[in-house]
Amino acid sequence: MTRSDDVPPPDAATAHAWTALGGDPALLERVTYRAVSGGLPARLPVAELARATVGVCSLAAAELGARRSGGAVPAVRVDEGAVATAFISERHLRIDGRRPTNFAPLSGFWRAADGWVRTHANYPHHRARLLTALGLPAHSGPDELAAALAERPARAIQETVYAAGGLAVAVVEPGESEIPLAGLPLAECQRIGEGAPRALPEPPLPTSGVPSPSGVLPAYAMLPASGVRVLDLTRVIAGPVATRTLALLGADVLRVDSPRLPEDPDAHADTGFGKRSSALDLAAPEDRRTFEVLLADADVVVTGYRPGALDRYGLGADALLERRPGLIVAQLCAWGWSGPWADRRGFDSLVQAATGIAAIEAKDDGDGHPGVLPAQALDHGTGYLLAAAVLRALTERQDIGGGHHLRLSLAGTASWLTRGIAPATSVGGPAHDPALWLAETASDLGALRHARSPIASPDGPLDWARPPGRLGADAPRWL
Repeated sequence: MTRSDDVPPPDAATAHAWTALGGDPALLERVTYRAVSGGLPARLPVAELARATVGVCSLAAAELGARRSGGAVPAVRVDEGAVATAFISERHLRIDGRRPTNFAPLSGFWRAADGWVRTHANYPHHRARLLTALGLPAHSGPDELAAALAERPARAIQETVYAAGGLAVAVVEPGESEIPLAGLPLAECQRIGEGAPRALPEPPLPTSGVPSPSGVLPAYAMLPASGVRVLDLTRVIAGPVATRTLALLGADVLRVDSPRLPEDPDAHADTGFGKRSSALDLAAPEDRRTFEVLLADADVVVTGYRPGALDRYGLGADALLERRPGLIVAQLCAWGWSGPWADRRGFDSLVQAATGIAAIEAKDDGDGHPGVLPAQALDHGTGYLLAAAVLRALTERQDIGGGHHLRLSLAGTASWLTRGIAPATSVGGPAHDPALWLAETASDLGALRHARSPIASPDGPLDWARPPGRLGADAPRWL
C-alpha cells in the first residue's frame, strides 16, 4: 500500500542513475522513497541527487541478494530522513562528545583581486604548499593569507598554487568552468574480457563473535556482499563512503594506506565502520609482497587517486585486469578521467567552486560571497554510486562472467547535479529529524555518536558488524 508521503516510481533522477549503471529498467518500480521536508535545502536539486544515489545503491544490493538466493528482487523503500542525515555524517559525528573539525583555518573562500578563490589546506603538506606558493611564512594565519590573495587574480592564484602542489581554484559562474562538464559521464561501467559466470564465494561463518553496534551478531548469509573481498585504496570521503557501504552489505573490506601519507583520524572514525585498516608501503619490497598476496585473493579493488597515480606500482586498471581476469576495478577521481584537469588533485569543496555550484549557492549577503551545498554531496553521492556500480558488477559477473572496469568522478556527479536533474514535485512529508537516524556505538576510538546507514534493506535497517578501529592497526590479511 502506497503511503501519502511516498515518492512514486519511477523517479527521474533514480532512473537516470540506474541506467548509467547498466541496470534493468524494469527493476525501477522496486524502489520507492519516504519523503521528508527540509532535509537538504538548496537552490540545486541536492535532495533529489542524494535520494537517487542511495536508491540505486539499495536496489543494486537487493538485486545482488536476489541473484545469490535465487529469488525475485524485493522492493526497497528509502527514507529521505536517513539519506539527509547520512549525507552529513561527518558533521553528526562525535567522539567522546568532541565535535571534529571538518575544515582547517586556511581552508575556505577568499577574496581575490577580481573575484573569489577556494582553498583546501586540511592536510599539513597542502597547507605548507599553499603558503610556499604565495611566498608566505610557515606560521602564517588567515589574516596573512587573506591579504596575499586579495592582491592577485583568482586564476593566477589557482595556477600558481597548483604548480606548487597545493590546492586552490577560482570560483566560477555557471557555464564558465574550465572543465568540459557537458562531456562528463555520470559513470563508466565496462565489462572486460570473457569468461564463464563466476559465483560469489560462500560467506564465512562468524568466528569472532563481534557484535554489531546494535548488539546483534551479523547475519553473514543474508547479506548481499557476504564473502566478497574488497581492497580499499581510498581516502577522505567519497571512496571510503563507498567501501563503508560495501562493508555494511557483508563484504570483507580491508583499507590499505601508505604509512607516509597522513590521513585525518576523525575522517576515518566517520567512514571506517565495518572495515579493517592496514598500513603498507608499496615502495618497500616486503610490504609490496604482502600486498600482492592480498591482491591475489581480492574480488574488488577500489581506488581513489588521480589518473595514473598508482601506475608506477603496476596498479592501473589495465594492469590489474590483465593480471587478474575477472577482477572488478572501481576507480574514483575528482576532475574526470580525461581533459585538462584530469591529473589535478581535488576535493568536493574545490569541485563545487570550479563547476559553478558555489556561485549558484551564493549567500544572500549583498557582496557575492560564494555558498556551498548543504552537504558534501558530490563526495557522498559519488560514494553511493560507486558502491552501486560494484554491486551491479558483482551481479553481472555471476550472470555472464568477465572482469569489470568502473570509473566515476566528483566532476561527473557535479555535471549531473547542475545539468541533468530536474527538481522533483514536492510530496510533502514530516519535517526532517536527524535524531531518528543517529546511533551510539562503543569503539577503540571512544564513544561514537554517528549517522546510521541510509541503505534500505528488505529485512529492515542494517548495521555494521564492527565499529571503526585505529587507522593502520589491523593485520594485512583477509578474514
